[in-house]
Amino acid sequence: MGMVQEFKEFINRGNVMDLAVGVIIGGAFTGIVTSLTDDIINPLITVITGGNGTEIGGLVVPGTTIDFGKFLSAIINFLIVALVVFTIVKAMNKVQEASDALLKKQKEEEEAAAPTCPFCLEEVKEGATRCPHCAGEFDSPAEAKA
Repeated sequence: MGMVQEFKEFINRGNVMDLAVGVIIGGAFTGIVTSLTDDIINPLITVITGGNGTEIGGLVVPGTTIDFGKFLSAIINFLIVALVVFTIVKAMNKVQEASDALLKKQKEEEEAAAPTCPFCLEEVKEGATRCPHCAGEFDSPAEAKA
């Protein structure tokens, strides 16, 4: 198999596409969270700590490049993004579990299906040699369909 064909198969896997969509949406969501912290949360912190509007009062060490406000902003960004990702993963896990349970239940129902008469298609008991509905005779005793 050629390298180009292997690459096509790799790209067309569901996981790769899901990952690509996740990265794109994550990047867009990070912008929203950054705006939330820069435009809403930081000004609130500035008001609470008595800053001058350009820096968060009491959180910047004068005469240095140490800015605890930016660090606090980064922590808040991370926590918000992590919370949203956690919530999405938790929801997706619940959906997957429900889907798996439904598939398992359907499979069990299919396996436990009673045998049917080939003539009238009515249910018959397993091991029956004649249909109780149409009196059709079976070549071999009726068996449950797997």
